[in-house]
Amino acid sequence: MPAGTPNAGTPPIRCVAVVETVQTTTLVRLPPEASRQLPSRGQVAVRGELEGQEFDTVLEPDGRGGHWLRLSPALLAATATTAGDPVSLAVRPSREWPEPQVPQDLVAALLAGPGAVQGAWRDITPMARWEWVRWVNATRNPATRERRVEVSVFKLGKGMRRPCCFDLSACTDPDLARSGKLPEPA
Repeated sequence: MPAGTPNAGTPPIRCVAVVETVQTTTLVRLPPEASRQLPSRGQVAVRGELEGQEFDTVLEPDGRGGHWLRLSPALLAATATTAGDPVSLAVRPSREWPEPQVPQDLVAALLAGPGAVQGAWRDITPMARWEWVRWVNATRNPATRERRVEVSVFKLGKGMRRPCCFDLSACTDPDLARSGKLPEPA
């Protein structure tokens, strides 16, 4: 694991999991006993290793009290794994959250907003930015998404540091989730 992590003295959570594909997303679902060791039922920033390959990311909640890890194409290639393969996983919660990928529509709205909005966005923590991104992304409906982008700019401009009123332990990926839950494995 990378040196200098804030929780470097804490032993990693180790498990074996199976690579699976849900819709078009390749992921690893943590076994329940591994998820129970994490500090939150919601998102958790981690530093980890998958088949010896290091990564920094945020584990996503599955809506059932567990967590899952989205496998990037680079990590899949580096580990030479495919759906159905068992993999060795070790994660350690981190206090350092990586920056989220901010969707282009939210970026454009933040840049077009008043300076106070841009200052608020820079001032909040990466963890809070992850929550705004999750909230904006958590819908398939284009009109709802557009409204969430507008509301994000408005609320940030009013000094709100986090969105409100959504279940942080739910699976909010609309391409994967049904009623806030990651589908059970096939």
